[in-house]
Amino acid sequence: MDQLLIVRSDPTSVYDLGAEHPMSPTTRALGVELARALGVLDAPGVRETTAAPASDDVIERVHASAYVAAVRRYSAQPILAAAPESGTWGLHPAGDTPAFAGMHDAAAAVCGASVEAALAVWSGTARRSFAPSGGLHHALANRAAGFCIYNDPAVAIQALLDVGVERIAYVDVDVHHGDGVQWIFYEDPRVLTCSVHESGRTLFPGTGSLAERGVGDATGTSVNVPLPAFSGSTSYLRAFDEIIAPAVEAFAPEVIVTQNGVDPHHADPLAHLCVTLDTFPILWRRITELATASSSGRLVALGGGGYNADVVSRAFALLIAGLADIDPPDEIPAAWLERASEAFGFDVTRSLRGDSAPAASSEQRAAADDQADRVLADARVIAGIR
Repeated sequence: MDQLLIVRSDPTSVYDLGAEHPMSPTTRALGVELARALGVLDAPGVRETTAAPASDDVIERVHASAYVAAVRRYSAQPILAAAPESGTWGLHPAGDTPAFAGMHDAAAAVCGASVEAALAVWSGTARRSFAPSGGLHHALANRAAGFCIYNDPAVAIQALLDVGVERIAYVDVDVHHGDGVQWIFYEDPRVLTCSVHESGRTLFPGTGSLAERGVGDATGTSVNVPLPAFSGSTSYLRAFDEIIAPAVEAFAPEVIVTQNGVDPHHADPLAHLCVTLDTFPILWRRITELATASSSGRLVALGGGGYNADVVSRAFALLIAGLADIDPPDEIPAAWLERASEAFGFDVTRSLRGDSAPAASSEQRAAADDQADRVLADARVIAGIR
C-alpha cells in the first residue's frame, strides 16, 4: 500500500478560465513541482499517477444530464454562452465561471482525478491520496458557480457511495462555504458535510449559516462554522477542533474527503479571514490524525481555492509533505524559484514557510474574536457538542 498517491488530471485538458481570471492552474501545478524539488515525491511510499477523465455516466450521477449537455455545447462553441439563455447554466462570459473551449474535457479530467484518488483509498491501494486539481466545490447539480463547472468532490463522494461506502465525511476548510457539496448531499444521511469558512454575510456564496443542518433523515449531517472576517488562525483552528473534529468522530465515517483551499490566508485577494501560512500544516496534521482515529486512516485530499500565487504553490507543497509525513527543508531550490518567478511575473518568497504579518488592525481583530466566540458557542450547541 502506498503511503500517499498523488493523482494528476489528464494533462491534455487544462482547466483554465483565462489569463485574466483569478484562478490559475499554474499555481497548483507549481506546488506539486515544488514538492518534487524538495524531494518529497521521491520518498518511499509516495507515488504519482495520471487519471483518465471521468465519463458522462460518472459525472451524471451528480449533475443533471441537461446541464452536462449544455457544458458540452458551450465547450465546443464558447461564444454561444453569451446568449441570454446561457444564464440558466452559469456559464456566461461576464460571469465568474465563463465558458471556454474544451471546458467539458477539462472539468471531466478534474473529476477523473478526484474519483481515482477516492477509489484508491477505498480499495486499499493507498492510505492517503491527493488530487491537486480537485476541490471545485461550488458547482451545483445543474449550474456552474464560483469558478467551478463540475463538482469533483461530489462526483468522488458519489463514486464511493456507488461502490458500497456507507458513511463519508466531507471536510471543507476553504475560505468559501462548500455550498455545492452540501446541497447535493443535503438529504443524504450517508454523507456528513462540514465547512469552516468566512461568513456568507461578507463573502461569496452567501450560504453556510449555522441553520443549514440537512433535512429529513439527513438532519444534523450538515455542519457549518461561519467565521467573521478578520478572525485569524486561532478561531480557524478552534472551529476545527471544537466543532468539526467532534462531529466527524461522532459520525464514524469509513472515509474522509477534504477540500483544502488555502484562501483563508491573510494575503489572499478574494477574502478576509487573516490566517497565517504556518496554520495550514497544523490543521492538515490534525486532519490526518482525525482520519487515523475515525476512518481507519482513509483520507482523500483534494485541492481548493487560493488566489495569491506565491502562497498557494508553497502551501500545496507543504500539504503534500504533510500527507507523506515528511518535514521538508525550508530552503527552496534555486531552479524552482527561477521557474516560479518567471511564471508569476514577480520574485517569489525564497523560503518554504516564509510569511508576512496579517494587515488587520487590532480593533478589527478584537471585534472578530468576540464575534467568533459567539459563533463557536452557538455552533457547539447546534451540533450537540458539549
